[in-house]
Amino acid sequence: MKKSHIIGLVVIAIGIAVIVSTGQSASSYVTFDEAYAMSTGGQDQSIHVVGELKKNSNGEIVGVNPSADRLSVNFVLVDDNQKEQTVYLNEPMPADLLRSEKVVVIGAYKQDRFVADKVLLKCPSKYEETEIKQ
Repeated sequence: MKKSHIIGLVVIAIGIAVIVSTGQSASSYVTFDEAYAMSTGGQDQSIHVVGELKKNSNGEIVGVNPSADRLSVNFVLVDDNQKEQTVYLNEPMPADLLRSEKVVVIGAYKQDRFVADKVLLKCPSKYEETEIKQ
């Protein structure tokens, strides 16, 4: 075989390895029911669930409970199917959690509890169009 063929095969092998490794870590958003089924089905990878913080009839956020030492927090998240689930985060409460529009929790069910390893927040845009008074 020529050197150019060997180099081409090495490049192709590296490309396949990159595609396979990124494909395994890619995840789509699921509901809490799907996440529970995945966890009980033996999936050991992190699961992404997207939702909103629970609000009362006045539109105020409820169910956010930082621990006494402020080193962990649990909160109620409502997924796209309107299922409410308490999420446990063993980290301090993210600064903008109460101002976020959407919350993505990355974690898994552990003994019927959703334990988040990471929380991603989608906050309202700072650049929303506002009326200019003249």
